[in-house]
Amino acid sequence: AMKPELIPDEGADRPFVIRPYRKAEFAQLYFPNLTPRCALRKLHRWIERSDALRRALYEEGPEGRNEQTFSRRQVELLVRHFDEP
Repeated sequence: AMKPELIPDEGADRPFVIRPYRKAEFAQLYFPNLTPRCALRKLHRWIERSDALRRALYEEGPEGRNEQTFSRRQVELLVRHFDEP
């Protein structure tokens, strides 16, 4: 019998890329075992713990709080604050 071919894990060892992300998609990078909605809620709680981060994300740039995506600038700030997912 032929051995099944090993399929590489898509996310494994792929370098994290700083780019715009949909918020729920980005949150799930940090909390892969949660639903997109729960992951996003948890990420927001993390953000709320730091006034400086919250201000930098939402008040020091053009992005609104209710956007569907994090901009490249916001992703950079988040990764600097929380480390790469």
